Amino acid sequence: MTTGKFITFEGGEGAGKSTQARLLAERLRAAGHEVVETREPGGTKRGEEIREFLLSGAARDFGPMGEAVLFCAARDHHVNDLIRPALTRGNWVLCDRFSDSTAAYQGAAGGVRPALVRALERIAVADNVPDLTLILDVPPEAGLKRAAERNAEGGIGPDRFEGMELRFHEALRACFLQIAEEAPQRCVVVNAQQAETGVAEDVWEAVVDRLNP
Repeated sequence: MTTGKFITFEGGEGAGKSTQARLLAERLRAAGHEVVETREPGGTKRGEEIREFLLSGAARDFGPMGEAVLFCAARDHHVNDLIRPALTRGNWVLCDRFSDSTAAYQGAAGGVRPALVRALERIAVADNVPDLTLILDVPPEAGLKRAAERNAEGGIGPDRFEGMELRFHEALRACFLQIAEEAPQRCVVVNAQQAETGVAEDVWEAVVDRLNP
């Protein structure tokens, strides 16, 4: 069985995860690799339906625990239908958010007990742990400003999580940095406050250093 590589992008709002995932995909393809780009929640038809429900705020009344269960359901489907088959084919899978986001958003910032978050992760992730997690770090104020500018260009308002108060986003950042500190063999923190090209170079350096594409 051929096994590909699984890279996840994590971080707060406006950190540039989608952009950097796209740029890395282009660079890996240029190096001759087959690359699958995906995101969470989403990646599959069912996952995209759950994404719309969650980000619209429709799930707010369920509370952080209910949201965590919905994320878990979407992730289980995502892993089984897209991520694992792609890795088995030998593809490189780049995912914009994964289980660390549940630990940060519903866990540290939302108040769901860590033991419950870990239990949900065992169900949905199992042994499909990322080979590398790139945590794009940016101060919450700067990230939220970027997100607001992006939304204005698209003529849309803030989503369920972008609209949360600043202390929520500060708790997110602290949690992502803690995750990186506790799992240095998997995580690399990238300064996402610098120019897009600088972030892309740091991302590529981390990928070369850890996974030798």
